[in-house]
Amino acid sequence: MPLVVVLDKTEINIKILIPIIKMRSKQKYSVKDEYKEIALGRIHELFKQADIQFHDNEKELANRYMYLVRRLAMKYKVKIPSELKRQICKKCLHYLVAGENARVRTTGKVIVYSCKDCGHQNRIGYK
Repeated sequence: MPLVVVLDKTEINIKILIPIIKMRSKQKYSVKDEYKEIALGRIHELFKQADIQFHDNEKELANRYMYLVRRLAMKYKVKIPSELKRQICKKCLHYLVAGENARVRTTGKVIVYSCKDCGHQNRIGYK
């Protein structure tokens, strides 16, 4: 005998209900995945624009783009790619360019990115 749920004097067969629930959950995730892909594309575009603006001496606009990148990544739970993440200061959220407003040093098995705006150091290990 199949499981039956009674809601407001209406009987619903559980075997019929389970595929509907699974279908709805897949639809929700596909929409979320689309949003994540769009957000990741937007993050890459903001990095390109930040690079252009930084070299055109619009440093404040480039820093604003980094703030937006961080907010997008948090809102849609997207990981910023590691090669791009190194270009953001974790303390002041400024766009970092080696030699301009950031110092890059390699010591042993560690790369140290130092922000010249706030003095924060980001250490990344490598082999």
